[in-house]
Amino acid sequence: MPPSGAARLSPPASGGSNRFRRLKRFGIGLAATAALLVAANFLFPPDLSRGRESSTVVLAADGTMLRGFLTADDKWRLPVRVEDVDARYLRLLLAYEDRRFNDHSGVDVTAVGRAAWQFITNMGVVSGASTLTMQVARLLEPISRDLGGKAFQMTRALQLEARLTKEEILDLYLTLAPFGGNIEGVRAASLAYFGKEPKRLTLAEAALLVALPQSPERNRPDRSPARARAQRDKVLRILAEKGVIGEREAQEAMQDSVPAARIAMPFRAPHLAQEARRERPDAREIVTTIDPRIQAAVEGVLSGERRSFGDGGDMAVVVIENATMKTIAYAGSSDFWGDNGQIDLARSARSPGSALKPFIYGIAFDDMLLHPETLIDDKPVTFGSYAPRNFDRGFQGTVSVRDALHMSLNVPAVSVLDRIGPVRLSATLQQGGARLSWATKFAGPSLPMALGGVGITLEDMTTLYAAIANDGVARPALRYRDQQPGEAHRIFGPVAAWYLYDILRGSPLPDGWAMGRGLERGREVAFKTGTSYGFRDAWSLGWSASYTVGVWTGRADGSTRPGELGRNAAAPILLRIFQLLPPERGGKLPPPDAIRVSNAEALPPALQRFSPYRMVAGLARKAPPPVIAFPPDGAVVELNDKDPALILRADGGARPLRWVVDGTPLPAAPVYGQIEWSPKGEGFTRVTVIDAEGRAATSKIRLKREM
Repeated sequence: MPPSGAARLSPPASGGSNRFRRLKRFGIGLAATAALLVAANFLFPPDLSRGRESSTVVLAADGTMLRGFLTADDKWRLPVRVEDVDARYLRLLLAYEDRRFNDHSGVDVTAVGRAAWQFITNMGVVSGASTLTMQVARLLEPISRDLGGKAFQMTRALQLEARLTKEEILDLYLTLAPFGGNIEGVRAASLAYFGKEPKRLTLAEAALLVALPQSPERNRPDRSPARARAQRDKVLRILAEKGVIGEREAQEAMQDSVPAARIAMPFRAPHLAQEARRERPDAREIVTTIDPRIQAAVEGVLSGERRSFGDGGDMAVVVIENATMKTIAYAGSSDFWGDNGQIDLARSARSPGSALKPFIYGIAFDDMLLHPETLIDDKPVTFGSYAPRNFDRGFQGTVSVRDALHMSLNVPAVSVLDRIGPVRLSATLQQGGARLSWATKFAGPSLPMALGGVGITLEDMTTLYAAIANDGVARPALRYRDQQPGEAHRIFGPVAAWYLYDILRGSPLPDGWAMGRGLERGREVAFKTGTSYGFRDAWSLGWSASYTVGVWTGRADGSTRPGELGRNAAAPILLRIFQLLPPERGGKLPPPDAIRVSNAEALPPALQRFSPYRMVAGLARKAPPPVIAFPPDGAVVELNDKDPALILRADGGARPLRWVVDGTPLPAAPVYGQIEWSPKGEGFTRVTVIDAEGRAATSKIRLKREM
């Protein structure tokens, strides 16, 4: 028995009980650690914002880069995805950096163990254990390189793997990896060092892009090409030893040189790209409708033309595809970095000179006030205090409307505008999408509009001319691939649009272009020029069956350029640009309602000569508009071989009446209101009657032989 008063000791615990308690404590600690990690994972998630802070990139319709913009921290960090990159580069990257990338959960335990053992046995670092996911963690946020930082990096890697797919993690690496200077990401590096997208890379190029992030500043090829080459060759040798690539192809790739300088980032359509970024500030990629081949060719033409300008002149060009209204080329100036070059001259309001005259005549054609062969006076006339004169200060007397528009005569255009009204012209242009401006806030539509007394942009002018190409239907020009077609507005009918095309396809060519330098015969182009007061603006706008082109030349500050006319300053550029466009077949065909005659005498009386006033207005009020009594619209008329003649009959209308069948006028009717006509055969036919006021009625019929 123990002595009296001695402390009583508990019997020693058994070994099994101790192990149980230790396991229990370990389990509790493990669970607490796991709970802590889970809580930390949600309370302190990885910051992915840097991966989203990429450069804004404006793309052409085919996805090639037009222009990029630096990030807020002045980096070239271009958005890129796995599918945008050469598959061989990705294979080399994974083989060199992280061959178990697709199998681990952010931390490669095998690589960590190997690196630790090598460190212990060699008393220093022999190989690293950093996975691509761990590198992404460090690229997303600053992490120290000590042991604590390494542990934190591993934790972040596990968090990234829990939140993102392998492809998303690889996307982040491809976007954020450093390549020297302010270049981040494989896309920016490929463009800066090779001048191309990373979709197609040679083996040597791919190996260099794998090597550079190892030590991007030290191995920059634009500063240390020899060191960059040595690192590239090291990658090639290691991958050849691993069997990832063949020994022979590695040796061949080592013979390739490395780039010794950075290449400027793509810089096409800079004004349009700048506007796109302003309009879509939250977008990282903006896909436009620009055709990169045509854009480059247009900029090449302007660059060549600029060298011939010795007076500080500049140019702007807009090219539209008629069927879709897509803007396929856009140049706001000829040199973005020149004096005033950053002003978008295609969106600057300027005086159009005579370039609005086609719309004056188009409205009059639509009202049947005129026909291209209608006679009109070019003689001295005064409209109140306004007395227009021609450019050469002379007058041509009586001419056809066709010749008046060809020669861009001023008095006939002002006379027609006086008849249709400046307010109506202004409303028609604005309906077509044009934004008009006036010299003062108190000014408005007036007769000088015919000669350029209004402000309008080249982009709007080109859109209006595209409406003529589209049979008189105006729609907004499109700039973005995802942009929906705008609302259509008819500014005049297809007959009026055809008359304008028929007249202006015969416009006189600029000096030198008739000597074998004219347009290719596969494309017919109608065009009009304009020169503003004081030679400040020279214009040329034209259209073919498929395209519309607008050209402006002048000075950005609006100062005068004596002797620079639209015909010789802008038209040659327009014709050269049409030669750059894809080939197209044929031209435009006349609509069935077009009246096809060669002189005024063959026209109905109301169209033979233009009068500034309605000479028979009183008669018009008494007589109702003409109506075709036979054949009625939509009728099927049977032909009798024994008696093929048909009687065309109309009621109402101001006499005399004139009949037109499929655009061809018939002889004057011997009996008022009706005429005999002999069809040439079966088929669909348009029959039109026109009264002395120019009012018309049409029947669309089908001719069919009796069975």
